[in-house]
Amino acid sequence: MTDRDLIEKKLAQIETCVADLRRLARPAEIDRDVREQRFVEHTLQLAIQAALDVASHIVADERLGEPSTNRELFDLLRRGGYVNDALAATLQNMAGFRNILVHGYDTVDLAIVRDVTEHRLDDLVAFVDTIRAALRADDSTTS
Repeated sequence: MTDRDLIEKKLAQIETCVADLRRLARPAEIDRDVREQRFVEHTLQLAIQAALDVASHIVADERLGEPSTNRELFDLLRRGGYVNDALAATLQNMAGFRNILVHGYDTVDLAIVRDVTEHRLDDLVAFVDTIRAALRADDSTTS
């Protein structure tokens, strides 16, 4: 059984990170201000990690499969009917982006950091809304 309180806590964390980025981030300054760059990168990392945590929890609790990578978590959510194809693909890309931020697999492209901050935050909000809707639907079928 999925721990709804844990899921809700992680979804709220995503919302907080997105709100902080929308209110505080200055994407145009990322190239010139290391504090700005690190704030944005770290806040994105936290939001994406929370999405991964949600996905991992649902995949495990609902026995949707055994992912071999973080990216695969979102594919399993897609196959399980929790997210649509487009959102799954976007979140898979974000998981890869998070790996670059965390592990330094590649040089962080500041243009991508800026683009995610300016144009992709709604994807994280869509994930939150989609998971909440799926959990509500699940609640109504089990009641």
